[in-house]
Amino acid sequence: MPAIFWTGKLSLPMMFVVNANNILAWLTGNAKDTAAMKTRVKQGYDGVFSEHVNRYDELGEEFQTKAATAQLEGVDLQGKEVLDVGAGTGVISLLALRKGASKVVCGDISSYMLEVGRAKADRQGYGADRIDFRQLDAELLPFEDASFDVVMTGMTMGVLPDPEKAVAEMVRVLRSGGLLSIGAHGPEHYWEACDASFRAINKRYVLGYRLEFWPMKEERVRRLLAEAGVADIRTSRIIWRNTFKSGGEAYDFFGAISSNWWYAKFPPTKRDRENRKTRDYFERKGVMTITDDIIIAYGRKP
Repeated sequence: MPAIFWTGKLSLPMMFVVNANNILAWLTGNAKDTAAMKTRVKQGYDGVFSEHVNRYDELGEEFQTKAATAQLEGVDLQGKEVLDVGAGTGVISLLALRKGASKVVCGDISSYMLEVGRAKADRQGYGADRIDFRQLDAELLPFEDASFDVVMTGMTMGVLPDPEKAVAEMVRVLRSGGLLSIGAHGPEHYWEACDASFRAINKRYVLGYRLEFWPMKEERVRRLLAEAGVADIRTSRIIWRNTFKSGGEAYDFFGAISSNWWYAKFPPTKRDRENRKTRDYFERKGVMTITDDIIIAYGRKP
């Protein structure tokens, strides 16, 4: 079941506001409706609530590639069959192919993300014999036991309502001796943008709403793997600060990468105005730094 109290970094006033709202979400049952959480995230990345996601690769691929490269550094993928869960536009999947994977299944809950990924694979000369795009739910993978040599997920764990179930599913479809590779959002991930957005947003529409994105500490990621029965666990944490030329540019990046799925709680006629208001807030307050905080974990299935 989703946690109640925020697990990442925020300013003290926003931590109080967010946690008070989370308690209300728990009492009203909204925090327990994981099906609705997944639907909102899916629709967000399908572009239902905001057009920002149309610039996902334009504004965010450089940063996604940096995280993917760090996650796959030193990982032997030569000749391996790989499953990429929560693959987005296929950044880490395509990198795995370049590193020698024989075939990759690129899976995501969003059909739009998969369409963008498929177009990129075509441009790079990878056909269906090398990469297969599948729409899927990370918590209920549509594959038989022991189907893959490597199962990975890059920067997806923070938006999965039941990460324990998702990791158990990843281990289930992994072959004995196979590698599990997880990239998770650390406690400081995008905290400046989250904090600014929480301040600017019209609280009226998100009263009693538990945000779907929650970061994790390194110990929590290790525990997830251990509880799933994974052996030889090792983790690391990487932090870097991304500095933009203006607050508006920083917000455009954040909007594209996040897809603004929480706008699901706003009346459709209010979304554009709220988006402009939040962007103006980033500009006025000079929010030009957004932190990347990456937890990378590996383990072997016995």
